[in-house]
Amino acid sequence: MSSETAAPTSVSTHILDTSVGRPAEGVALTLSVRSGSDGSWTAHGASTTDADGRCKDLPDLPAGTTHVRLDFAVEEYFAAKEHRTHQQAEEQQDAPRVRDSGAFFPEVAITFAVQPGEHYHVPLLLNPFGYSVYRGS
Repeated sequence: MSSETAAPTSVSTHILDTSVGRPAEGVALTLSVRSGSDGSWTAHGASTTDADGRCKDLPDLPAGTTHVRLDFAVEEYFAAKEHRTHQQAEEQQDAPRVRDSGAFFPEVAITFAVQPGEHYHVPLLLNPFGYSVYRGS
């Protein structure tokens, strides 16, 4: 007799900073789950994007999960990026100064529905004044 094991439901993500055309390294995020559209959110994991803008260590989702929320803390990322940009501009006389400071969206929350046994890759295209998200592969 063989025992069948259901495939895990999993999530991965990565962030591309479209203002510079590079991965967004060092963005903290949390993964929360719920069962049913009226269920309570439960924190299920946390990570930080690596040098390639990816989170490779998010845990598989618990059985019964119907909705997932990814909360990206982008304000800290843009504050650190702004600091680096100012330093580089000071080192180069002809470098343009940063016109605006900070991020218009201090955090980005993405909520999506899931089905058991599937993998969901959710890329975030980010810049200081906007973002876009889609289901990747």
